[in-house]
This record gives sequence, C-alpha cells and structure tokens, in this order.
Amino acid sequence: MKPKDQNKVEAVYKAMLVLVRQRGLAGITMAEVAREAKMATGTLYIYFKNKESLVAALTDKCVQHMAGGLFKDYNADNDFKTGFQKIWMNIVRHRIAFFNESLFIEQSFHSPFLNDEIRLALKKNFDPLILLLQRGKDEKTIKDIDSFWMLAFIIGGINEIARRVNYFNKKASQQVLETNFQMCWDGIKAT
Repeated sequence: MKPKDQNKVEAVYKAMLVLVRQRGLAGITMAEVAREAKMATGTLYIYFKNKESLVAALTDKCVQHMAGGLFKDYNADNDFKTGFQKIWMNIVRHRIAFFNESLFIEQSFHSPFLNDEIRLALKKNFDPLILLLQRGKDEKTIKDIDSFWMLAFIIGGINEIARRVNYFNKKASQQVLETNFQMCWDGIKAT
C-alpha cells in the first residue's frame, strides 16, 4: 500500500479551515472539502473515512498547535500576574495569527462530530492554565469563582479582540493589547 501524501492531508486541512470560516462547520460536506482541496472526493475518503474522522484529526492538530503557542515562554515559577499575562498575551496573539484555526476549534468543540472522550483528552492540553487559575485563587490573587466561568470571561474578551482584528481589519497594537489585558486583570483580580 502506498503511504499517504502529507501534502494532500495538509490541503484537506486548509480547505476545511477556509470552508469553516466562510460557512461554518455544520453544513460542509466531504464533497465540498474535496473540491476546495482540489482533489477527487474518492481521494479524500482514502485519507479520512468520514467527516467525523476529519474533524477529529484537524481538531487535534489545531489544539496541539494552539497549546504549543499558549505556553511559550511561560514559567510556572513566576508570580501569578506575570504568568497569567504571558499566557493571556500568547492566547490573543495566537487567536489573531491563526484565526481560522481558532474558529474551527470553537465550532468543532460545540459540534456533534467530537465525542466526550476526545473533548476531554484535548482539554488536558490546557491544564497549565487551569492550574495557574487555581493557584491564583489559592493565593487569593484573583476572585474565587469557578474556573469554568472565569475562563468564559477571559476567553470571551480574547475571542472578540481576534474577531475585530480579522473581520474589521483593526490593528491590535501592543498598547491595545496591554489595555485589554488590564481590563481583564481588573475583572478577575481579588478586591
């Protein structure tokens, strides 16, 4: 059996990201993905047996890529605010730079194409952030609220920054990012 061509796999992934940005994940068919990737639908099925396997593989790839970027230069030994700011800045920069991947991850996590086992395994990539938030609560540096809801607040703001940069061509200068970080910090710090 001939080995699979990694260039074709990457073409499929790129096609899927383009289509999700244009139309959303739910209505995309394998035939449309194949057409966007400039290959026959039958060829696509050699690489991915169905849409679920494609979504799972691409989600894993995107999450691994994102997790690698989120914790770049993060040192768990730093004080809470320094560590949190490093991760926050990494997240926002990654979401801006890899916006199509971020949209795809968001949609795939909230779709029926991933099962709970896959979701749980992928979430483990973000354990350093969860541990940092818990440390901040234990140290009484940040508000003692459920991390699930705190992350909704934190990530919601980050997602909106990335949307405004990508959909409205706004520039996220260092000053804009620092100001937005400070607003986020003001929202989570202990009073």
